[in-house]
Amino acid sequence: MTITARSAVSCLALGFALAAAPAFAQEEEAKPATAADQTADAGNEIIVTATKREQTLQDTPVAVSVTTADTIERAQIRDVKDLATLVPSLKVSQSQSQFATTYTIRGFGTSGNNIGLEPSVAMFVDGVYRSRAVAQISDLPDIQRVEVLRGPQSTLFGKNASAGVISIVTKEPSFSPGGSVEASYGNYNAVVLKGYLTGGITDTIAASLAAGYNRRDGYITNAFNGDDLNDRNRWFGRAQLRIEPSDSFKIRLIGDYDQIDEKCCAVSNLRPSAATLAVQALGGKVNDYRRPYDDIVYSDVVPFSKVRNWGLSGQMDYEVGPLTFTSITAYRDTKLDANQDVDFTSAALASGATIGQSHLKTFTQELRMATNLEGPLNFLLGGYYFDEKVKSADQITYGKDFRHYIELLTGQSAATLEATFGVPQNTFWQPGQGFFNNVSQRDKAYSLFGNADFKVTDKLTLTLGANYTHDAKDVTTNSKSTDVFSGIDLVAARAQINQVGIARTVGGFLGLPAGTAANAAQIAFFQSIQPAAYTAIVNGVSAQTAPLLGLAAVQFLPPFQNIPNAVESGKSRDGDWSWTARLAYEISNTLNAYVSYSTGFKASSWNLSRDSKPLLADYNALRAAGLAVVNLKPGSRFALPEDSTVYELGLKANWGIASANLTFFKQSIKNFQTNTFVGAAYVFGNADKESTFGIEFDGRVNPTKELTLSMAMTYLDPRYDSYPGSIFGDVSGEQVVGISKLAATLGAQWNHELGNADHLIARVDFNYQAPVQVEPGLVDYITTNPNGTPNYATARMAAYEFRREVSDLNGSLTYAMKNGLELSVWGRNLLDNRYLQDIFDSVAQNKSVSGYVNQPRTYGVAARFKF
Repeated sequence: MTITARSAVSCLALGFALAAAPAFAQEEEAKPATAADQTADAGNEIIVTATKREQTLQDTPVAVSVTTADTIERAQIRDVKDLATLVPSLKVSQSQSQFATTYTIRGFGTSGNNIGLEPSVAMFVDGVYRSRAVAQISDLPDIQRVEVLRGPQSTLFGKNASAGVISIVTKEPSFSPGGSVEASYGNYNAVVLKGYLTGGITDTIAASLAAGYNRRDGYITNAFNGDDLNDRNRWFGRAQLRIEPSDSFKIRLIGDYDQIDEKCCAVSNLRPSAATLAVQALGGKVNDYRRPYDDIVYSDVVPFSKVRNWGLSGQMDYEVGPLTFTSITAYRDTKLDANQDVDFTSAALASGATIGQSHLKTFTQELRMATNLEGPLNFLLGGYYFDEKVKSADQITYGKDFRHYIELLTGQSAATLEATFGVPQNTFWQPGQGFFNNVSQRDKAYSLFGNADFKVTDKLTLTLGANYTHDAKDVTTNSKSTDVFSGIDLVAARAQINQVGIARTVGGFLGLPAGTAANAAQIAFFQSIQPAAYTAIVNGVSAQTAPLLGLAAVQFLPPFQNIPNAVESGKSRDGDWSWTARLAYEISNTLNAYVSYSTGFKASSWNLSRDSKPLLADYNALRAAGLAVVNLKPGSRFALPEDSTVYELGLKANWGIASANLTFFKQSIKNFQTNTFVGAAYVFGNADKESTFGIEFDGRVNPTKELTLSMAMTYLDPRYDSYPGSIFGDVSGEQVVGISKLAATLGAQWNHELGNADHLIARVDFNYQAPVQVEPGLVDYITTNPNGTPNYATARMAAYEFRREVSDLNGSLTYAMKNGLELSVWGRNLLDNRYLQDIFDSVAQNKSVSGYVNQPRTYGVAARFKF
């Protein structure tokens, strides 16, 4: 399927007459909606709280997509990753573990592969910030709606909303009794159970309980041991209290717990190399690279990914005349324990890598005051405090085959090398040797924010907003490497070996006993009488030992320069302002327009991985002071703060039977924080400036009372404005890879009432993403020009063949009875569209490429009862 720019514009024009996101009629003091309640009503208004005030979607002058509880049920949306199929501007990807989940809005999102990186797309659940994506990847709980706010939102949200916000809003407990139960069974033995119960305890206290369980066999087979990989095994529980002592005072208390224990995440070989042949020579196996969608891999390590997440929060709202005071206090606790075969083969190269033993403890406090004045001016003032402790440990150790693997790669005997370097036999590359990372971070931040709305006229509103954020991070590491060979200074060792070789060769010329080295005086004497012969000896010995320098390529785990130290403090202190200016104009009762300018800020992020290295200036200072560890190289300890800017022009229309939103925007981020894998390590840093021009459209139309048609589209033109220091050299002016220029979701729902008041509901949605080059990696393919400079184009060409085109078709058919019982059949990715999600340089396998494939077709049946 091919969609050109011209056809995209045509689709946008058609869409204005068509449709987008399903409407949400706000439920208050009501039982769970039945099929009869969900019949499309042209008079319904979508209520959102994107601006911290309840407004209709049409009156909310920001770019926001809303997904309702009904849509989530009908489309079998289980988590935020599934949600991306309905919101084209949102992309959710997951790589080596659940922790490595990345949220991207409009092409901007922070890699989840480093615990030091907080996301640029902030996640909030009932107003509470989740500091890492892993803290909200479980099944969606008792959902009321999900709002995806596009672009920086720093003047409304206190923490790290520089690229956008995903705001999950759950149902408040109702004083009227009600509830629902749901059971679903699908292929791969998928079982989903969910329940929700709510009701009043007293006249002033209501409560709700929600719980869910989700399990499924893996869809990828580990042919080494027969295990299923990429399975599902997760559950959650959630309890809420709603206390209303008076009409002006309300308290909402929430406690939640969720847990994940899965075998994640399988990796397929996509292009073998000579290193792959070395793996096979050891008896190891990899999948057939020509058939990655056979869903077969080989791994000698049983992976696991365990996440435990819980939290408590309390929200108080108190009205005093035209003022509403709100306090949200929360504590979150997240643990991750994950293990994976980092070489992704059945050879025992690594005995496993504990890629995450992390613990996050987060306390947040938000205070705000909002006005509801009769005059032209209304405003919101707020303060936000964030206090987080992060502890993380990860290890990577060599397996029993690694020593022989190095011998095959280098063509040299490990025993001979041990003799050459003068160490005992069986010292290099022994099982259990490796790197042991241990880091901690304390992050304290506060922000002050506010927005003021001034009605210049009855139809024209000016909004001004500001946020000042201060962020203080302190990092401590206690990491070490036990890899003996990686701890050898090859340059110094070679110089010493050369001296011994020269001395012994000169001793032979002088007639000393075999193997006896000449002393300094004898060497000087020989040099004086045979200068030409001495030069030839030096050159000959040097040529013999030159290959030793090439062994630096297999020094994978060198010693680590811990912080703080005499040069590096391990501290960052950042502060900056963010701004919003917006004009909103009510053209008519059915059409609104707005133009806005806003900025966002995200503080420095520390590299909390084994690849953390001093900046060049600190490296030079450590070397000058004699404090540098062996084989230390300059790199990156932290990424500089991000600053984002967006200009938007938006139109919002609601004609009753149809609604449409259209947004034009230009968004950019300076010092965009990056974390790119290059085969044996991650490169952590900043892209100087990245920007995108885009057009977003979403709309809905009800041709009849029974039929709802929807459309949502996003066009992006992402570019690196300035990025001379990328892993591919200077890519300034080039398109950002991995981001489709065009993404669209087309949907239709038919809700037909039968003669007995039962309903037959059919829903279908189609998610399309235009072909795009997958994230490149492939640094191993960089070659050298004749003049000695790097030829980055060769690597880009090597990456180009790995393209992704998404064509996901999802659907469901439901028979909903008047008594609240619903029976459904459903399917996701019905076309079994397979594609690559990400690719990377295979670990320690030069010129080999690996990657992650998407989930195949899933389908099943479900029963739901609402009462």
